[in-house]
Amino acid sequence: MDSKKFVMSYSGGKDCMLAMYRKIKQGWTPVALITTIKKDSVDSWTHSINKRLLDKASESLNIPIIYVECGIDDYEEKFEEKLLEAKKMGATTVIYGDIDIELHRQWDIDRATNAGLDYELPLWQGNREEVVHEFIDNGFKAVIKKVNLENMNKDFLGKVLDRDLIEEIKKTGSDACGENGEYHTFVVDGPLFSTPIELDIIGKTLNNGYGTLDIK
Repeated sequence: MDSKKFVMSYSGGKDCMLAMYRKIKQGWTPVALITTIKKDSVDSWTHSINKRLLDKASESLNIPIIYVECGIDDYEEKFEEKLLEAKKMGATTVIYGDIDIELHRQWDIDRATNAGLDYELPLWQGNREEVVHEFIDNGFKAVIKKVNLENMNKDFLGKVLDRDLIEEIKKTGSDACGENGEYHTFVVDGPLFSTPIELDIIGKTLNNGYGTLDIK
């Protein structure tokens, strides 16, 4: 059964959550989540989610979380070092939530291979809109945490993904799934969670072309 144990490359967002959900339904066991945190900060790299919230998610999912504290210059090296930790915990495979950006897939493969682990991308080449609908229809709840202001305005921040909101997102010319970085989410509830994560929203910050939901 060892081949069934995996470490989940986890951003807090919907795609990695759906990828993990699919593998768990297939009988696989997550031994850990792995998340990159900015060096000298408590916020995650891609979604700007603070450690306290990620800890809450880890607790509700009942899966330990491995933090990779890194800068841009040592991001890959530190990620691989922490994958080795997951390996010691029994993981044989890294699961990623990427859908169809080849550059991302190659990055995923390189990190796993360098750490001596297998890799899988359960959502790879899926239809982007079908992927996000599958996520919603399975009862997951994701809040929009970050938007690229070139694509979407700050009013989307804090909204919960549902089919109607996906239509609104598409009207802006953005991808339904946000695969090009138009928006990022934080998943707060769903079939893998023991309790929902309560968010204390304190405002919105606009900075460097991005809008971020500030959560205490």
